[in-house]
Amino acid sequence: MGTWNSRGLRGSTLEELVNRTNEHYREKGLALIQKIPTPITPVRMDKESRHITLAYFEQRSTVDYIGAVQGVPVCFDAKECSADTFPLANIHPHQVAFMKDFEKQGGAAFFLIYFSHTDDFYYLTLSQLLVFWARMEEGGRKSFRREELDASYYLPKKNGILVPYLYGLQRDLENRD
Repeated sequence: MGTWNSRGLRGSTLEELVNRTNEHYREKGLALIQKIPTPITPVRMDKESRHITLAYFEQRSTVDYIGAVQGVPVCFDAKECSADTFPLANIHPHQVAFMKDFEKQGGAAFFLIYFSHTDDFYYLTLSQLLVFWARMEEGGRKSFRREELDASYYLPKKNGILVPYLYGLQRDLENRD
């Protein structure tokens, strides 16, 4: 697998990589994951091109992706970070609440974080996020640093899979037992 360009990935490219990974997993019969579109209401459209030029979000989105992996319900959100510090402001309280409720129902919820400056993908478990979240709510740091992360959740680059999050999910599920 080649390296990314020096400018790093942008959000839409990260989404495309995750979408292609999901398609690969579906084709191999490993997982069925769908992108959840964010509902919008068009306000203004360009009559010639028929493109929406102004719109507003109808409601707050919960997560980017939802589906099942080998019978396990999963939901996750993909985030990009261009530094060694990830601001928790990039994660919204309603997302955390949804993910907590999702796990109460027996599912696995997580974040895929792409550290663009080092070209690393990280699988952030909900339980790990909740430690950082509680610290923030108690008046502590409003971010977490890479050195605080469990190194075993960095996703390996192998087998031609663009964002191999099933490795992180497997480890996550094994650590719950």
